[in-house]
Amino acid sequence: MSTGHILRVAVPSPLYRSFDYLPCAAAVGSPAPGVRVRVSFGRRQVVGVVVGVAEDSEFPRARLKRVAAVLDEEPLWSPGEFELLCWAARYYAHPVGEVLHAALPAPLRTGQATRPPGARHWRLTQAGREALAAGLSRAARQQALLALLAAHEEGLTAAGIEARLGSWRHLARPLETRGLVETFLAEEPPAESPVEDASARDEPPRLNAEQQAAFDALQGRLDGFAVHLLDGVTGSGKTEVYLRLIERVVGRGDQALVLVPEIGLTPQLVARFRHRFTTPLAVLHSGLADGERLGAWLRARSGQAAIVLGTRSAVFTPLSRPGLIIVDEEHDLSFKQQEGFRYSARDLAIVRAQGAGIPIVLGSATPSLESLQNVAAGRFARLELPRRAGRARAPAVAAVDLRRQHLDGGLSRVLVEAAGEALRAGNQVLLFLNRRGYAPVLLCHDCGWASPCRRCDARMTLHRVRERLCCHHCGAERAVDSRCEDCGGADLRPAGRGTQRVEEVLHRLFPDTPVIRVDRDSTRRRGELESRLARVDEGGPCILVGTQMLAKGHHFPRVTLAGLLDADQGLYGTDFRAGERMAQLITQVAGRAGRAERPGTVLIQTHHPDHPLLQCLLHQGYGAFAAAALTERRAAGLPPFTSLALVRAEAPGEAAPGAFLRAARERLQRRPAAVAVLGPVPAPMERRGGRYRAQLLLRAERRPALQQALAELVPALAELPEARRVRWSIDVDPQEIL
Repeated sequence: MSTGHILRVAVPSPLYRSFDYLPCAAAVGSPAPGVRVRVSFGRRQVVGVVVGVAEDSEFPRARLKRVAAVLDEEPLWSPGEFELLCWAARYYAHPVGEVLHAALPAPLRTGQATRPPGARHWRLTQAGREALAAGLSRAARQQALLALLAAHEEGLTAAGIEARLGSWRHLARPLETRGLVETFLAEEPPAESPVEDASARDEPPRLNAEQQAAFDALQGRLDGFAVHLLDGVTGSGKTEVYLRLIERVVGRGDQALVLVPEIGLTPQLVARFRHRFTTPLAVLHSGLADGERLGAWLRARSGQAAIVLGTRSAVFTPLSRPGLIIVDEEHDLSFKQQEGFRYSARDLAIVRAQGAGIPIVLGSATPSLESLQNVAAGRFARLELPRRAGRARAPAVAAVDLRRQHLDGGLSRVLVEAAGEALRAGNQVLLFLNRRGYAPVLLCHDCGWASPCRRCDARMTLHRVRERLCCHHCGAERAVDSRCEDCGGADLRPAGRGTQRVEEVLHRLFPDTPVIRVDRDSTRRRGELESRLARVDEGGPCILVGTQMLAKGHHFPRVTLAGLLDADQGLYGTDFRAGERMAQLITQVAGRAGRAERPGTVLIQTHHPDHPLLQCLLHQGYGAFAAAALTERRAAGLPPFTSLALVRAEAPGEAAPGAFLRAARERLQRRPAAVAVLGPVPAPMERRGGRYRAQLLLRAERRPALQQALAELVPALAELPEARRVRWSIDVDPQEIL
């Protein structure tokens, strides 16, 4: 045992501990917790974070290495924010070094200084000035972009252009190709105000009685911690309530953090915020370049950005003056990280608000059963918006019985006729199918062989655009087979349908109507999502076809018909949450229709029109379904009435995961019976990415009992001899039992 200052440093590794180092030789004093340091770890140097300073170490001082460099003059997080991250590591039973690593923008993980990087700007070239003078016929928006850049000779950032023109990247690409505009790196200026001219701000709409009541209740509780569930039907104007609250918070000098589940929601929401507020806005999501994301993170941390809008990981963004947190679409599965550090951004946002002593608003048209139970238990306050805002009315919803019907590419005659009628009236149509690609399987008509993935217990999806077979589970790809692997037959046929195949059918049925497909494949390129949504916003008749990216929160005022092509996918899922997910999805898709003054219609195609879930939704609504589902969950001893954790293990060999989890079960069974242990069993998809997977389920009626069991189990797992042959992880509050 030695004395003197010892730095406890968390490094990004799977080890559940911090490591002791001596202070940097050139340092004066010890860096505080939350400061990054560069240290030797094994044979390499890594960036770690100081988590504590101690007087003693369990290792002799002569064996300790010195910190190579101190990278920050002050902690990157406030004490409360740093404690939240350490708490999250304990609660989710994850190594603290990986948690702190995940909370940082990528450049800071590698040791870059905490100063804004050079920002990419756009400006006119000389050829662009000549083109502007000559005029661009039939290209009014490109002309507007050129004129904007001509008025700013110093160039404009992406945020500056978007603030003035909205979606614009699809306009810039052809201009850049033609040499009319160019990009360059420049020192990033202070955070821009989105709209320079206050007269250009949108005039706020008048609140209806329910919106006003919700706003009054919320603004009366802005000075302390409280959790409010804003339960509003689709199109009820929840966003307008958010905006009014943000105005109050920002007006008194505080910051607002707004979380959304998908980057697909950010273009419309960012545009609305930029045209509503003159205050600077920081946007954080995975679609940004590393430098852009770091710049936004630093503006939020310094307080330059009064409003921070982001997806899941933005919950960790440091704020200098936190005043309000909003979680939109709080029920959405995207708020739960499914790999690595498996946290829930919604739940962490609540803990963060509690620690900061500020209010948090959870908004949804289909609240999670956990939130509804928290309302029933008195932990959350519920505010309801039962009708649509303005003159919009709820759409008419009907099930289309597909039994014994002829389908054209998955479309029933009823749906095709309804789509044609809507388009002839000058409206837009949205068709939802939660399956990417052209067809979910390539089938041999001679023997029944079905394009298997060689690394997963799954079939490969046919992607016709790239002529590839792709596994949506492990990412493997290969050329499309020309002959059957089993019988050698050449009659290989696509079976089933995905969004690409539906797009093809729609082009044939409606040759004069634009078909806009929105899924992960069609929006892979940067700016493509904004470009496709901009085409919808132009207002002409069109058909949108896509996956869940279309179902969440979008406002398409000219969509009067929404169709779910296959509601049966989610009616018989094996996960106990399958019914809840499907009810939310149906309700959310239905909510895209009839959001303005034009009446809307929703058609749900199904082979099971009498299914209890569908009948309940059609005739009684989501609230009745949720009440019945909560009763079933209570009787079955499932969340939200119990707490769960999954211990997962995987390995190249089939036997190792089960052996490891059986050893883990033996350790757990030495404890009192406050925690039930179920399994181990193979995962529902046992082989994925060439590795075999198994899982062990822990269930407790009281959350503290589960946490205590995990705190004792984690160190024991690392010491098991079987642990050397597997990769293992823990998922607390799992949202998918996969």
